[in-house]
Amino acid sequence: MYESYWGLTVKPFENTPDPRFLYASPKHEEGLSRLLYGIRERKGAVMLTGVFGCGKTLLGHTLFQELEKDLYNTAFVVNPRMEALDLLRFIAHELGGKEMPNNKADVLVLLKEILMNNLRDGKETVVIIDEAHTVEDPIVFEEIRLLLNMQLTDRFLITILLLGQPELTAAVNSNKQFSQRIAIRYHLDPLSDKETSEYIAHRLRVAGRQEALFEPTALSFIHKHSGGIPRRINQIADMALFVGFSQKAKEVNAELIEEAIKSLEG
Repeated sequence: MYESYWGLTVKPFENTPDPRFLYASPKHEEGLSRLLYGIRERKGAVMLTGVFGCGKTLLGHTLFQELEKDLYNTAFVVNPRMEALDLLRFIAHELGGKEMPNNKADVLVLLKEILMNNLRDGKETVVIIDEAHTVEDPIVFEEIRLLLNMQLTDRFLITILLLGQPELTAAVNSNKQFSQRIAIRYHLDPLSDKETSEYIAHRLRVAGRQEALFEPTALSFIHKHSGGIPRRINQIADMALFVGFSQKAKEVNAELIEEAIKSLEG
């Protein structure tokens, strides 16, 4: 609605995991680097945590797109809140399994066959589990741990990436054997004041606007009220652009940010 008014080609602050809009803050670069290191060095299991809306899912989708399809066979689990057998069957399906068995033993046989076929074809097998903190049944984590037992004497046949909110750490640590299998852990912190300003400028550039649009005081106000959480930054900035458009403003100042926050909070 407001794109052409502000000289934009697309909305810059949509809360969707579009890799085009990934702002490579030092924190996000480090998180992505650790995920890639875990995959390329076949570390077995990697865990990335962060508060709601800090960019974990976007990192996961960016990683998914970056992994070369001729070198990696990757399954992306968006919602792991399911029974252990259902999760195993879903992973097998995402990795290319055709005839899907109904009992666990046969599903595990199928998964082992897929992993060995990938190895033969020169491909690594990667499973990305987003929202892993939503797993309710501890048996699910035990089954994930057992997948890591599918290995050769000198290497893992599968790399599992767990992405989730901070409570994921306690859930994983409650299974001591599984916790010990997590080779790499990284916590994604919120953006700083400076990074928030750079984040907003980056998304505006991707959306087609090179000139500054938010006043410095507006940027500081957004950081203060968002806590540096990208999802919240997007909500405030998007509403501010809409309010500014409706008022025919020339730029976004602190007053518009305040109005946007009031609109969002009711």
